[in-house]
Amino acid sequence: MPVFTVPGFDKVAFEPPSLPSVSLVNDSPSTWKGDLLAVAITEEDITSSGCDEAATEKTVSIKSPALTALDGELGGALTELLAGGDFEGKQGQASRAIRLGPGSPGPKYVALLGLGKADALTKPQLDRYGASPYQAAGVSLTKLAKAEKATSAGLGLLHGPTGGQQQLDAATYLAAGMLKGCYESTRFKSKSKPCKLSALHILGVGGGEGKAADLAAAVKHGTSMAVGGFLTRYLVEAPPNVCTPSHLAEAAEHIAALAPNRFKLEVLDADACAKLGMGCYLGVAEASLLPPAFIHLAYKPAGEAQKKVAIVGKGLTFDSGGYNLKAGIGSMIELMKFDMGGAAATLGAARILADTQPEGVEVHFIVAACENMIHGKGLHPGDVLKAASGKTIEVNNTDAEGRLTLADALWYAQEKAQATTVIDIATLTGACIIALGGEVAGLFTPSDAMATSLSQASNAAGEKIWRMPMEASYAEQLKSSVADMKNAGGRAGGSITAALFLKEFVKEGVEWAHLDIAGPVWDEKAALPTGYGAATLAQWA
Repeated sequence: MPVFTVPGFDKVAFEPPSLPSVSLVNDSPSTWKGDLLAVAITEEDITSSGCDEAATEKTVSIKSPALTALDGELGGALTELLAGGDFEGKQGQASRAIRLGPGSPGPKYVALLGLGKADALTKPQLDRYGASPYQAAGVSLTKLAKAEKATSAGLGLLHGPTGGQQQLDAATYLAAGMLKGCYESTRFKSKSKPCKLSALHILGVGGGEGKAADLAAAVKHGTSMAVGGFLTRYLVEAPPNVCTPSHLAEAAEHIAALAPNRFKLEVLDADACAKLGMGCYLGVAEASLLPPAFIHLAYKPAGEAQKKVAIVGKGLTFDSGGYNLKAGIGSMIELMKFDMGGAAATLGAARILADTQPEGVEVHFIVAACENMIHGKGLHPGDVLKAASGKTIEVNNTDAEGRLTLADALWYAQEKAQATTVIDIATLTGACIIALGGEVAGLFTPSDAMATSLSQASNAAGEKIWRMPMEASYAEQLKSSVADMKNAGGRAGGSITAALFLKEFVKEGVEWAHLDIAGPVWDEKAALPTGYGAATLAQWA
């Protein structure tokens, strides 16, 4: 069959060529010179009245002495912002921006940002479920700055954090949030307006000269988190005619080049995978005209590694469903470019490690990249495949293909990379979306220690996971009369049976966890990727 080359995109970036600078400054909010100043306050800094059964108009006014004083310095601008009654100081909320008078010695525009409840600011991030208030405020600042076409923006904390760790956390998550808010999907548009924003300033974190280096390192860490998220989002947003298996391999090459002393990259082609006996992976890949790419990106620390871990990401660059075709309303076939979201998060985590370069841990990033298409030589429902581990699988559903590729990738992580702790991350089941919605990933593991470490890592990253049961009796659904097992069970408990299938490819004594990110990989309202998973995986590693 001839393969025609369609004119398209020769080369697309894996991350933004430049981002606004982020820096800590000691200026007072009222004298800070820049385009847009956003003052971050808590719900307790303001008070509201009205909007009752008598239909009294709601009014919001300043409550705290600190906000009163700053309002005076800004010529009553904050009172004006509150006058509409809409701003309540809730986490991530932003007011409109108003222009200050020509005599203002400081910013040109001013706005308010919400941090939520005051007592939440003192809660350690490891104990927090979801995004930090500082992270949410940072995102809101940048979005507002872009809307106002500002070239510089500052976020002033009305109440600076107290204590060294709180200051470091504030600097980290403000930087991460500010840069996260810079994300725009413009690479595939014929016309796009470049973002004018070039400088982001953080005011009010404090710390003094003795902590300047630590705070700068915290800002750098937040920047790394954001850049890893960018790479993840860029990979997921790319259409399937751009983000092919070879494109994922090129992304891994891009990451390896950033830290060549720490990373080693190996990409196995179909012949090399066949020699290793990867019948499940190649069975899925066979129907595509695009060659598969089995990616192994290994990070080794400068010193001795105390542990060896692997992160395995599902890399289906497009999933048609195969002969069990995704068809009809709700099939989401038009979104199946995001079926490599696990691979994107895996490579995003590697991108973060290229910057942070943690000590004492060797990390193997593994992606079995391919497409799941329809072709005469492709996978049939009813075929029996032999995995690299030797197990045989009856394929009763060609649309349960991701777990087949992961089966061989998990084997490789244990047998070739020699990892003793393994996480796989995948957009695996629609059942997990039904169970947990669009913001929470499902965590499946028989290990309490793995559940705890991943939960803490997700908290630190500001991402949400929820541990799910691994009901052993559900494995009955995977029994086959002609092979060792089937690749799919029934509709009931679909995300659980998928996890139980993967567990069959984990050796005794290996710590393992499975993350199903089918829900949080994609923001349905914005119709854009979220970058989910990269920060959690990097934090865990």
